[in-house]
Amino acid sequence: MKIAGARRFAMSVLVAACAFMLLRPPPGDRAAAATSPGTRDTVRVGMWTLWHDREIKLAPATAGGKVTVQTCAQCTMLTLSEPVVIRANGDLVTISGTRKGQSANRVAFTGAFTLAAHGETVMLQNPVTITARDGVLMIAVTLPLETYVERVVASESGPADTAESLKALAVVVRSFALHESHGHAVYDLCDSTHCQLLHWGSNRDRRRAAHGATLATSGETLWFHGQRALAYFNKDCGGRSASPREIWPRANALSYLPSQPDRYCAAGGDREWASQLTRAVITAALASHGVARPGWKHLAIARRGESGRAVTVRLDASEIAAEDFRLAVDQTLGWNQVPSTWFEVNQQGDRFFLHGRGWGHGVGLCQKGAAAMAAQNRTEAEILAQYFPGARTADEATGREWQMFERGGFVLQSLDAADAAYLPNFERARAEAAQRSGLNMPRLITVRAFTSTPVFRSATGAPGWVAALTEGGWIGTQPLRTLASRNLLDSTMRHEFLHALVEQQTGPAAPLWLREGLVEYWAEPDSKAATSAIRIDALNAMLAHAATEADSLAAHRAAAIYASRLLARFGRERTFEWLRSGVPADVLATLR
Repeated sequence: MKIAGARRFAMSVLVAACAFMLLRPPPGDRAAAATSPGTRDTVRVGMWTLWHDREIKLAPATAGGKVTVQTCAQCTMLTLSEPVVIRANGDLVTISGTRKGQSANRVAFTGAFTLAAHGETVMLQNPVTITARDGVLMIAVTLPLETYVERVVASESGPADTAESLKALAVVVRSFALHESHGHAVYDLCDSTHCQLLHWGSNRDRRRAAHGATLATSGETLWFHGQRALAYFNKDCGGRSASPREIWPRANALSYLPSQPDRYCAAGGDREWASQLTRAVITAALASHGVARPGWKHLAIARRGESGRAVTVRLDASEIAAEDFRLAVDQTLGWNQVPSTWFEVNQQGDRFFLHGRGWGHGVGLCQKGAAAMAAQNRTEAEILAQYFPGARTADEATGREWQMFERGGFVLQSLDAADAAYLPNFERARAEAAQRSGLNMPRLITVRAFTSTPVFRSATGAPGWVAALTEGGWIGTQPLRTLASRNLLDSTMRHEFLHALVEQQTGPAAPLWLREGLVEYWAEPDSKAATSAIRIDALNAMLAHAATEADSLAAHRAAAIYASRLLARFGRERTFEWLRSGVPADVLATLR
């Protein structure tokens, strides 16, 4: 599991450790524990699709690590412990570096390993399938759906984005991934802008914000009149969005994807671009993509759409789609040559001068405009209503809208109106958390109650023993009725509100053991042993990477012991200071 994911579930594990039977639903809850038919928890993503690699190197991620390989569905699984080289040989995949070289139509790998090619190395812990076509390797990585959304949001967003614009983008990314076919044979989506851009590197700074937006909108997609809606986004619409037919002539007209003015994008000023291209480079680009044959002499705009964008361009007597022209040129020469189809062209001999506005196809959500709306304190819902008028967000599996029940200090989100009956439990748990910790809640806490254990796990990535999870001001829980039926609702919510309180006080230098330990100690202050067999300098790693429920329980108990010692010896105020700045080394020495 990636580090961010490990940190995520470690923050909330102990209450669920007390409720370790939670993943085995009682007989009356078995229907709710199954995901709805037709829902998808994973997607196959084409990796390095623009590189056309013929050879890659695969190696176990750690010394002594092992990777499982299978060359056909019925074949015996083999184990790799050393690096291997994988090559494309026509439509076959060959593996060299093993005792016996192997060739197969399809090779599947599982485990933790690195892939290296074209100067790039990526560590993966997801299943990978490699095939070959015409001497080029085709790599398909199976990702959890929400991990895919998070990675794309991190890759496609920019520094101007804030929480609300990122949440809107997450909904659009998820809808795009699930609601239409993308034309690939061996994977569902590619990692290029043909589908949605996905960087395989860590991208850690953007991943943190993208992760929060993905969690907050988990499972949400766009719907229109009871049907799943198509959703697109672009970098900069230039002040007016495009309808799908302006970009893709065979597309259907959709009322929730109109061509309309965008005052939020326009308020930031026009982003005009210009480029100069020769007939030779345009000819080569169009020919290599099968868009037009060589030999043409003149290029001009043939037809424009409602937004002013070029719909078709004329090459002598022939017309081609302007979007096909744009993509062929940009994929060959770089994405800044013809950033959009909203352009003018001026021919001077064998040179063509293009200038225009906008960046991207212009359909759907404009990222520039969405960021401007968020900066004006517009919400995710308002942003989506601007760019998809008449559409609404709903749960992908059921089509139901999330209902909101707000009380002092928190808001409960649920697909089940009956969950409102648990609001008094939440209010009591919140008050107890504040009283035990002595901390106040300066901002609204969002609690999202998921409909089943599998849906909770799919959305959060939490392991099986976790009943609920807290990140900053967001709490996700397993079904409230399940928690209540086992008399775990009050203790779970008290624990999670404590997490929310502590995280609001935490600085970047605060150790994980202190954050977890304070929550655990305040949650059950009278149930802790006096000593711990776990050294404090080993505790952070155990909390972040507990392999079993028992390991996690022991680590959280140890953290509570050390936190209680800190409180007893140095007092609450000093402890709170260290929660923000980190615990000094000499103080740590006294705890050992």
